[in-house]
Amino acid sequence: MSILAKLALNLGMKPHVLVAYRMAVASVLFTPFALVLERNSRPKMTLWMFAKITLLSFFEPVLDQNLFYAGMKITTPTFVLAMCNILPAMTFVMACIFKLEKVDMRRLHFQAKVAGTLVTIGGAMLLPLAHGPLLNLPWTTRNFCRGQSAHSTHIQDLIKGAVMVIFGCLSWSSFIILQAMILKSYPAKLSLAALMCIMGTVESTILTFAVERANTAVWSVYFDVRLLAAVYGGILSGLAYYIFGLLVKERGPVFMSASNPLSLVMVAILGSFIFKEKFYLGRAIGTIVIILGLYLVLWGKSKDQTTTSNGGSGTPSEQTASAVGNLQASNHDLVASNVNAA
Repeated sequence: MSILAKLALNLGMKPHVLVAYRMAVASVLFTPFALVLERNSRPKMTLWMFAKITLLSFFEPVLDQNLFYAGMKITTPTFVLAMCNILPAMTFVMACIFKLEKVDMRRLHFQAKVAGTLVTIGGAMLLPLAHGPLLNLPWTTRNFCRGQSAHSTHIQDLIKGAVMVIFGCLSWSSFIILQAMILKSYPAKLSLAALMCIMGTVESTILTFAVERANTAVWSVYFDVRLLAAVYGGILSGLAYYIFGLLVKERGPVFMSASNPLSLVMVAILGSFIFKEKFYLGRAIGTIVIILGLYLVLWGKSKDQTTTSNGGSGTPSEQTASAVGNLQASNHDLVASNVNAA
């Protein structure tokens, strides 16, 4: 998904248009399943619940994905995915702020979570600024796509892209916290995913019309990678939202987030082929630092899960905080997203 999105953006597709089309595809594909499969188990919709779902869809996909793609447009998929590894640490901080996570510095695994958060933030600060020697790869002599290549990215673009991705991760963290809360009173996961896609379509369309008032040509559909990115992204979004809802309650914290560095490696390899992406030693070190911090946080969360399973079913705050380990289930593209989100 990251590679397809970057190709579409390089061809001139606007980030907000990509998000709007992506959510429209997801809505069309997954709403019928929600209507049929959960027709007898879907809770009654109230005005307050509708307002919370509207806010949820504003955090993700509208705010998060627009910032994510805007950052990717001026940087590279590998850079954006490396920055997204700060997500578990950021969600841990937010969970502490909202008293959904208790930090007991007398216990080793809590110390690991705090240390991992600090290490991850340090790596994220290092990534856009570090260069060092160029790591030449033999297959980066050709550029297979049109548009910006990695070596033409200036330090100003890297810093702006990093800021966009950080705020996108903040929005995604807010989504994780709010979704876990909503699932307690609205447990119809497939219906919730469909409603998020529908509201995401409406909000993204409004945003696009607001930004592109005098430029209706941005809605033009081309039968190339731009259409493929929208359709593929829509399929990923619907699946990711539904599966993520399941994982928040059913699985432990390591299950999905542990695979994120693997997607980073995959995108780095593909990016070096397709975009002639350049690798610098300093950025490689920054990426490794972020991943080390990520696994420190995940190790601490895994010990939380062990403690909860040994001591009982766990408190609601522990169940909510367990979402920290599943942050990359989307996509996002996230990159999965997915994700995304990948």
